[in-house]
Amino acid sequence: MDIKKLVKPNVRALKAYRAEEIRCKVKLDANESPYGFRVLKNVRTSKYPDPEAKELRRLFAKSLKVRTENVLHGNGSDELIYNIITTFGGPVLYPTPTFTMYGIISQALGEKHAGLSLDDSFDLDMDGMNRQVQRVKPKLIFLSSPNNPTGNSLSSDRMLKVIKKTKGIVVVDEAYQQFSRKKSFVPLLKKYKNLIVLRTLSKVGLAGIRTGFMVAHKEIVDEVNKVRLPFNVNALSQKVAIDALKKNRQLISHINSIISERKRLFKTMANMDRVLPFPSDANFILFYVKNADKIYRGLLKRGVLVRNLRDIAGGCLRVTVGTPAENNTFIKNLRQLL
Repeated sequence: MDIKKLVKPNVRALKAYRAEEIRCKVKLDANESPYGFRVLKNVRTSKYPDPEAKELRRLFAKSLKVRTENVLHGNGSDELIYNIITTFGGPVLYPTPTFTMYGIISQALGEKHAGLSLDDSFDLDMDGMNRQVQRVKPKLIFLSSPNNPTGNSLSSDRMLKVIKKTKGIVVVDEAYQQFSRKKSFVPLLKKYKNLIVLRTLSKVGLAGIRTGFMVAHKEIVDEVNKVRLPFNVNALSQKVAIDALKKNRQLISHINSIISERKRLFKTMANMDRVLPFPSDANFILFYVKNADKIYRGLLKRGVLVRNLRDIAGGCLRVTVGTPAENNTFIKNLRQLL
């Protein structure tokens, strides 16, 4: 039996997303926070978790000053992206380079999808966007801000023009917003019914519990909730997330530490010969370096893992902001290799 002949053509053409686990002393490749939370008390493993994650949604809604009915929980942002595309279908439009799952999930679901190159400043190309919107007529437009892997926030004015002009849904992915100087788009939900904002706890020290949120008009939440699998956020994840949200001061302290280290790391890299770091509003820094593959392999040989973006942004590497000690180790080894 040839199993591949039974697989849908759109899935057969896909390549599986590979999150490689490479052993190293200093892991700075996955945009994780170096700070975490440890809470496992009073969790009943013999019972199903709260299917509606009521307490978790209530606390998260309170943190954003929205109603609980405007929040939907997900097993990370990935599941919410999957559910949104499942609900509305395509065509799906997104700028590139950006988070690869927009395209991967669209193709997996058999939906038409198209990328649109960012301009030379890694911002939205509005002329190109307008042409693509007219040509593709997207049902969904994904805008990641701050954007991964470029690290910059997109222009708020340009994003707003897209929201106003499109006849479809605009999803603003704010996975890294807490590290940004730009304001969140959450307050605009009251004004624009076609807006969805995505958030995640993965970048602020809780990547291991896979918990994300969608914030939108109640009508959108109700529709997307129809395709959500039952008990999608487990009891352990709910408990840890609830505890972390209650420890808001600790969460903010971790975020501020990362922002401070990002500034120091950027300044240090900017003063290096043959290294060009790009300004970042996220918890990572994209940088160009000559002989990027050689530098990547050299760092890895010394126990420092960064992300090689040869397939997305040729000649660029991406380093996650770690602890001061981790950042010092990265800088020391990068200098020696240069």
